[in-house]
Amino acid sequence: MKPFSLLFGVLLSLNLTFAQEAPDLNYYLPQGISYDPSVPKPAEIIGHEVGEWHVTHDKLVFYMQELAKHSDRITIENRGSTFEGRPILLLTVTSPENHENLEDIRLQHLALTESNSSSINVDDIPVVVYQGFSIHGNEPSGANAGLAYAYYLAAAQGPEIEALLNDVVILMDPSFNPDGLQRFAYWANTNRSIQLNADNNEREYHEVWPGGRTNHYWFDMNRDWLPVQLPESRARIKTFHKWLPNILTDHHEMGTNSTFFFQPGEPSRVHPLTPKTNQTLTAEIGKFHAKALDNIGSLYYSEENYDDYYYGKGSTFPDVNGGVGILFEQASSRGHIQESENGTLTFPFTIRNQFTTAISTINAAKELKAKLLNYQRKFYENSRLEASINRSKALIFGDSKDANRTWHLAEILNRHKIQFHELSRDATIGGKTYQKGKAFLVPMEQKNQRLIKAMFEKRTTFQDSLFYDVSAWTLPLAFNLDYTELRSKGLAGPEVAELVPPVGEVVGDAAYAYLFEWHEYYTPKALNKIVNKGLRAKVAKSPFTLEGKKYDYGTIMIPVQNQNLDAETLHNFLEEVARESKISIAAVKTGLTQGIDLGSNDFDPVKKQKVAIIVGRGIRSYDAGEIWHLFDTRYDMKITKIDTDYFSRANLSSYTDIIIPSTSGRGLSKSDAAKLREWVSEGGTLIAYRNAVNWVDRNELVKLNFRKDSITAKKITFEQKRDFLGAQVTGGAIFEARQDRSHPINFGYKNNRISLFRNTNIYLEPETDSYDNPLQYTNSPLQSGYISEEKMKLIRNSVPFKANRLGRGRVLLFTDNTNFRAFWYGTNKLLMNAIFFGNMM
Repeated sequence: MKPFSLLFGVLLSLNLTFAQEAPDLNYYLPQGISYDPSVPKPAEIIGHEVGEWHVTHDKLVFYMQELAKHSDRITIENRGSTFEGRPILLLTVTSPENHENLEDIRLQHLALTESNSSSINVDDIPVVVYQGFSIHGNEPSGANAGLAYAYYLAAAQGPEIEALLNDVVILMDPSFNPDGLQRFAYWANTNRSIQLNADNNEREYHEVWPGGRTNHYWFDMNRDWLPVQLPESRARIKTFHKWLPNILTDHHEMGTNSTFFFQPGEPSRVHPLTPKTNQTLTAEIGKFHAKALDNIGSLYYSEENYDDYYYGKGSTFPDVNGGVGILFEQASSRGHIQESENGTLTFPFTIRNQFTTAISTINAAKELKAKLLNYQRKFYENSRLEASINRSKALIFGDSKDANRTWHLAEILNRHKIQFHELSRDATIGGKTYQKGKAFLVPMEQKNQRLIKAMFEKRTTFQDSLFYDVSAWTLPLAFNLDYTELRSKGLAGPEVAELVPPVGEVVGDAAYAYLFEWHEYYTPKALNKIVNKGLRAKVAKSPFTLEGKKYDYGTIMIPVQNQNLDAETLHNFLEEVARESKISIAAVKTGLTQGIDLGSNDFDPVKKQKVAIIVGRGIRSYDAGEIWHLFDTRYDMKITKIDTDYFSRANLSSYTDIIIPSTSGRGLSKSDAAKLREWVSEGGTLIAYRNAVNWVDRNELVKLNFRKDSITAKKITFEQKRDFLGAQVTGGAIFEARQDRSHPINFGYKNNRISLFRNTNIYLEPETDSYDNPLQYTNSPLQSGYISEEKMKLIRNSVPFKANRLGRGRVLLFTDNTNFRAFWYGTNKLLMNAIFFGNMM
């Protein structure tokens, strides 16, 4: 469906011009039908017409609540709260008769996905459609269209809407991203003029950093459907698995000079686990969108630009769960009115396109009901069949030194309704040790083995070399866990019915010292609480054995004597630390060990850290938000956000560490670089990520040797240029590096290999002395994902980390993102090591 709708430009111009005037609700609504006068219109509740102002989330909530009060077609529920305390609403819309039997309908719908479902007549059950709006807060036409759409569903009268609601259960998520929507509405409304100004230079269309796209911690939530790390995601995933919808729509916006996109996307960029029938159905549904947009004269396209590959996106996640995901992308007015290549683009016009395709979706669902329900049934039948003939019967994963990372991966499985088991016994497989309580077994013969494969598989060959998002996300690699495919389920113990978090404790009574290894995920949280209490703590630079237990590099020691707490109070405090951090702390009665004794100079003191992060113009907000979230929600560590706008005036003397996330460098000046150089020279630790490595080099804080390729285009036409350049992008893949476990950057890792996520093309030459290369990519580093042949030559044996001395301080550089999207648990410890042990490097 690549051809654009070629309807009359005059009609389009009239539509746009009419929308510039304050339109009433009739601009959006289908005409020729009556509406229930007892149902309040949006303007009666929120105080303005749809599209006249940008609706704030609180007003959106008020209106949806009022609709539920006035319509027996709608029920409303609050599924939780965002980080900023806003409700995460869900409207369930269907006929009053269906509402009376809603739980029976849901259970019958789910029964269609179970074994022995062939006797279920799909004519007797409704199709289920999940419609979500504006997961990116500054793409607001979706959420604003939801006002008119919800009114239509509640108030429209006649046999057509009644028949539709008998055949369809609609799960309406009016705002996927409440915090981002509120942030952007504030911006657009406070910059709105009475005389609407379409000039692209108008301030209204240029948000201040970080913009309204993201949630509170600056995450792109349309990448979190699979890893489910955020509260908004967890609410919608719970709803998704509660219902297993047949269609899920995701309403977005794109560049102002575009038109309107609906799926299918690029045919060559569909994940291989997605059945071909899925794309066939997507195309059939697309015909309904085309017809509806033709009727109002709106330009559109499909089968270009966007793909169906990464299952962490809202429009792709349903594809591996027996449903059909649909992405809508509307050209954005980014405010109330803007000039575009297609004429003056108004906010109401963008809303009407979203409203129109919301209706065309449910019309398609009704007409294609039997096909969609039968496809869903067949999807699960085939998934079970594939599992039964697959040689791999189970997966085992875990870490014998870290129950918490193991638990957090199991938590993802649990949220996705994947069954897993405790181990029946400890086992060593291929040199990897799996312990009961710190490992789980996942049988492949269960309802949706395709979803399990999507989470655990490694893939390095692809039909296409272009990706809209990442090309790899193998979860056990992201968590840095051991995992093995098994030919039998012989190690399976009881199925985990309730996933209980690990429990921390202090073991024994100490007359001398307390020890805990650095392997557990939450040890930085524990250490931070200890040093902030004013207690003395030291870190071991060498392994040792004490009272029959081996202690690894990075073990933390808290002596009993010469503390600001007496022995009993210290013990009670450390019990609290252990419980909160879910770690085991050992109380020991002697300092005499096999190896370094506890009084050895090979124990270095750990100081209280005060950390700042540079944010603002020029800094990549995603990367900054990931770090802020890590400190604030995982490790309970304070971190000061210093904006580039006032960095030059900030007093840095009290900070031990400053982090520069990936940056273009635009927000930081030469004088800022000189200020940082002086601060480092006086003893500070500067930690720079990704493109900030280039900035550090350009500003001569350290001098680096980069690897560059000299690829040139030969026999590449102008038409092929985009694909040629795109193939050189490393958009997100996983690579293996060797670890020198004796180096402080690697404290807390039990293996000598680590999986790193990379989405840059920054390649650093290793140092001459091997001890200065504590992390180094292997000669064959690609574990999963795509990288071009040219870039593969550059990454081999390059280094993703460097530690440089500058005066009395350190400059620590990471070419890769160790905190990617909050689910890359396996490399979070690298940043914590840089914070707590940077002065040892």
